Amino acid sequence: FIFFFSVFNRKTGEPPLINGWIPYLGKALLFRKDAFNFLLDQQKKLGDIFTVHIAGRYITFIMDPFQYVYVIRNSKQLEFHEFADKMASKTFDYPALSNGKFPDLKENLHRIYQYLQGKPLDIISDHMMKNLQDIFEWKCSQATDWETEKMYKFCCSVMFEASFVTLYGRVPAADGHKVISEIRDKFIKFDASFPYLAANIPIELLGATKKVRKELIHHFLLQNMTKWLGGSKVVQARQDIFEKYELLGDYDKAAHHFAFLWASVGNTIPATFWAMYYLLRHPEALAAVRDEIDHLLQSTGQKRGPTYNIHLTREQLDNLVYLESALNESLRMCSSSMNIRISQEDFVLKLEGNQEVSLRKGDWIALYPQILHMDPEVYEDPKEYKFDRYIENGKKKTTFYKGGRKLKYFLMPFGSGISMCPGRFLAMNEMKMFLFLLLAHFDVELVENKTVRLDNSRMGLGILLPDVDIAFRYKLRS
Repeated sequence: FIFFFSVFNRKTGEPPLINGWIPYLGKALLFRKDAFNFLLDQQKKLGDIFTVHIAGRYITFIMDPFQYVYVIRNSKQLEFHEFADKMASKTFDYPALSNGKFPDLKENLHRIYQYLQGKPLDIISDHMMKNLQDIFEWKCSQATDWETEKMYKFCCSVMFEASFVTLYGRVPAADGHKVISEIRDKFIKFDASFPYLAANIPIELLGATKKVRKELIHHFLLQNMTKWLGGSKVVQARQDIFEKYELLGDYDKAAHHFAFLWASVGNTIPATFWAMYYLLRHPEALAAVRDEIDHLLQSTGQKRGPTYNIHLTREQLDNLVYLESALNESLRMCSSSMNIRISQEDFVLKLEGNQEVSLRKGDWIALYPQILHMDPEVYEDPKEYKFDRYIENGKKKTTFYKGGRKLKYFLMPFGSGISMCPGRFLAMNEMKMFLFLLLAHFDVELVENKTVRLDNSRMGLGILLPDVDIAFRYKLRS
């Protein structure tokens, strides 16, 4: 028994420790196999706060969503950026920003995220809309009758190219499509190894991943990027900042650009797939969202079809409540991010209800929102897809309760506090625009009657991928 629930060397106020019996690994294998049910089991046995030994790390999980706010607002003692920097620099092969050689680089890069909010967001969203329309127009020209494709592959192809062209610009070569497809294919190979790299497994043990990563980074060398036409202000601003740091080599700068590409599409592509998959699996959801789209086009006097350009303002996108609710519902069901903070000193974290948690310097604190997303007290029948779950009386629903108390946090696919994804507004816009154009232009239906499940190999890392791809077909709406 003591092997499994070792509480040796626990100081007063420290949570119970689940150590495991395998040296160093601790509970890593069980956690990796099914983090969600592992954490629920520990919560039943030990309550809402406990520490788990996972691969040399001591991670304290806070399971009560009412306590999240106390972790999120303690950003001075509970840091995130250094951890993220170390993980990203190792995964994408650039020198860590926090190593002292690049003063203020982290802050300067962070400032650039202003290009993904407010007015600049409208500009980049307009470019994304145009690029998506170009791709859908090209798809329209191919689809004289029903066209059959694999859904994940379709989402990946459309979203990758539209995002790439929006951020980095067009490849002017005659075979521009082909060049981006080659980058995409390498990206998919690298992405398959991402969970292992994030788990600190040396890249040398991951087959061709090191070679593929190097080839991807080479695409982003300055001599290649200067040939691309019409890139975004956010990427240009990043380039300008990198040029100020002489100690940052050409390869390092290219690696930063590659990391930014991964951050832009690594989670958006699977999230787009799930949004489309759930809509096609639920005819009443598909009908309601399409109806809303048709109504907006009609009321703004816009025509649909491959030869017409559709323009949407941010306000119009925001007012598509059924589309947003359906998208949020698929995000609730497929996101599995772990929000991590690292204790910068020995200190006592004060929580609601006079609870206290003693933390040691270097301890990890983790929130696991998937538990909240699947909590039947918060979401009735949480395993069921309900496309209108986030609508009340025809308006957006933003009040959710647990045990009769209103929750501050109820949907957290993009992280929280200082670790919240700075590109979340663009990501939401991109996914809405993809679904809008797809349903405006095409009749779409599944041609395989199989259930696609979540692949749990990315638990804790963002949006889960599907375990299999599924065929669907589309043709131009009459």
